[in-house]
Amino acid sequence: MKTSSGRRRGAVAGRAGGARGPEPGARARLGVGAGAGARGNGKSSSAPRAAASARQARQSAPRARLMRPRDPRAPPGQARRGPFKSRPAHAATRKSRPRCPGSGRCAAAGWAKMPLPVQVFNLQGAVEPMQIDVDPQEDPQNAPDVNYVVENPTLDLEQYAASYSGLMRIERLQFIADHCPPLRVEALKMALSFVQRTFNVDMYEEIHRKLSEAARLRAPAVTAAPVPTGRSPDGGEGRWEAPAPPARGPLMARSSLRELQNAPDAIPESGVEPPPLDTAWVEATRKKALLKLEKLDTDLKNYKGNSIKESIRRGHDDLGDHYLDCGDLSNALKCYSRARDYCTSAKHVINMCLNVIKVSVYLQNWSHVLSYVSKAESTPEIAEQRGERDTQTQAILTKLKCAAGLAELAARKYKQAAKCFLLASFDHCDFPELLSPSNVAVYGGLCALATFDRQELQRNVISSSSFKLFLELEPQVRDIIFKFYESKYASCLKMLDEMKDNLLLDMYLAPHVRTLYTQIRNRALIQYFSPYVSADMRKMATAFNTTVAALEDELTQLILEGLINARIDSHSKILYARDVDQRSTTFEKSLLMGKEFQRRAKAMILRAAVLRNQIHVKSPPREGSQGELTPANSQSRMSTNM
Repeated sequence: MKTSSGRRRGAVAGRAGGARGPEPGARARLGVGAGAGARGNGKSSSAPRAAASARQARQSAPRARLMRPRDPRAPPGQARRGPFKSRPAHAATRKSRPRCPGSGRCAAAGWAKMPLPVQVFNLQGAVEPMQIDVDPQEDPQNAPDVNYVVENPTLDLEQYAASYSGLMRIERLQFIADHCPPLRVEALKMALSFVQRTFNVDMYEEIHRKLSEAARLRAPAVTAAPVPTGRSPDGGEGRWEAPAPPARGPLMARSSLRELQNAPDAIPESGVEPPPLDTAWVEATRKKALLKLEKLDTDLKNYKGNSIKESIRRGHDDLGDHYLDCGDLSNALKCYSRARDYCTSAKHVINMCLNVIKVSVYLQNWSHVLSYVSKAESTPEIAEQRGERDTQTQAILTKLKCAAGLAELAARKYKQAAKCFLLASFDHCDFPELLSPSNVAVYGGLCALATFDRQELQRNVISSSSFKLFLELEPQVRDIIFKFYESKYASCLKMLDEMKDNLLLDMYLAPHVRTLYTQIRNRALIQYFSPYVSADMRKMATAFNTTVAALEDELTQLILEGLINARIDSHSKILYARDVDQRSTTFEKSLLMGKEFQRRAKAMILRAAVLRNQIHVKSPPREGSQGELTPANSQSRMSTNM
C-alpha cells in the first residue's frame, strides 16, 4: 500500500538523520521525512489513519543530538546507536514534534497532509545590535554613581548638624551614613535622636533598622570557641588550641559566614549596643499625631464655615506644618498650595511661596522650585523695592536666591547657579531648613571657578564685599579661588583633591563633584595656554602635577571640543597655537556687520512705506471667533507686529 511505503520512507529518512550524528540539518531532514510519509497516505486513507502514520514516523525517527556516552549502569532496554545515545521515544516526540496551528484531530489531520517546510538554522548566531564604544562616564549628563564610599572624611558631625534644622538635618545625616562607613553609626545615632523630636514614626523605624544593621556589620569577627587538647607541644597542661578549619565548599562557607553574622555575642566596635526600638514612643507618637490631625482638620472645617479667608489660610498652613512634621511631604505640599486662594496680601503670597519651595526642595521637584521663586519675585513687595530694601525684604530675597541656586545646580546650569549664590546677602542668610552659609560659599565658589573667566572671577567673586564674608567661613575654598586666580594651578588642584571627600558627603553637591572638577581643570588648562604661541608640554605637565601622556590626552580632548585653538607636536611634545590672521578676520566681521545694517535699513524703509500708504492685510477669522477683523483692528495688529 502507499501508506506503508510512505511510512517506511519517512522512517528510513529519519533514521538516516539520527545515525549521521549531530548535523545542523538533522531537524530539517526529519521534517521532510515525516512530511513524505504524510503525503504518501493522503490519497488512500482517512484523516485519522494519516495522522497516526505521521505520528509513528516521527516516533521512529528520534532527534539526533550529541550526548554523553551511554552509562553502563543504564537499563538494558534503553536505545543506543553507535558511541552516543539518543533520547527516548517519548522525549523525542515531545520535543521534536511541530506544533499544530489548529486544535483537535481534524486540524491535526489536515495539517499532516500539508508538506512541512524545510527549516533553515542560522549557524552564525543572531545579529547583535550595534554598540558604541563610549565610556558612559565621559558624558556629563549621565547620572553619577550613587554607590561610592568615602573612607577619609574630615567632618565634624556635631558642628555640621548644628547648621541645619528640621527634616534637612535628618536627611543630610542619613546621606552621610549611607556613603561614609566610619561615620555611619555616629550619624545614625544623631539622626535617631533628632527624629524623636518630630512625629515622623516611619523615619524613626527606618533609621533604627539602619543603625542595627550598621552596628552588626561593624562588630569584630567572632573567633570560634577553643577546644581543650590536654597537653601542648611544650608539655604544659590546660592549654587551648583553636579548632581545625571547616571543610571547604560553598555551602560550608556560606553557613559559617551566616553564623558569624548572626552571633548573639557580637559586640559593636564602639562598645555600646544600639538603643532598643522604643515601641511605647512609637505608639504614643502615632496617637498624638492622629489627634492633632483630627483637631486641625476640624478647625479648618469650622473656618471654612465662617468664610474668613485669613483663618482658612492659617488653617491650611498649620495642616501643612503638621504633615511636614509627620514626614508626609505630598499632603504638606497640597495644603501649602491650597492656601494660595486665601492670600489677601503680598506678604501672604510670599509666605505661601516659601513654604511650597521648601517642600519642593525636599521632594527635589526643581521645576516647582523655580516656578514659585519667579512668582515670589514678581510680587509688588519684592519687585517694586529695587533701590532700597529693608531687612525683611532682603532676607526673603536671599532665601529665594539660595533656593533658585539649588535648583540651577541640580539642573547642571552652573553659571546660573553661581550668579544666584553670589546675590545672597551674608547678613540675612538664615535658611537652616535648606542650607547653611557655608554651603553658599562652597556651592558659589566651585560653580564660579568652573564657569567664570578671569575678569568675571575678579569682579564678581574676589572683589565682592558680600561674598567675601561667605568665603571667610570656608578658608579652603577662599584659598583655592585665590590660587586659581594667581595661576598657581598645581597647588589649587591639590587643595581641591584634599577637600573632595567632604564634598562627596554633601547630598546636593555630590552628584556634580566630578563634573565641576573636570570643568575647573579644563579652564585652568585653557587659561595657562592662552597667552602663549607655543608651550612645552613637559613644563606644562609639571605645572599641573601630571604626566606628559595624560596631559596630551586632555589637550587633545580640548582641541576636539574647540576649547583650545592649537595643534600638538607629539614628537617634540610642544603645543602650538594656530596662527590666525587678525586682519582678514576683522574684514570678515566688518562685511557681516555691513550686510546686517543693510537688511535692517531695508526693513525699516518697507515698514514706513506700508504705514504711510495704509496697507492693511485682512486675515481669516480664527476658529471660535465671531466676524472678521475690521480694518482698524487689522491696522493696529499690523503696526504692532511690524
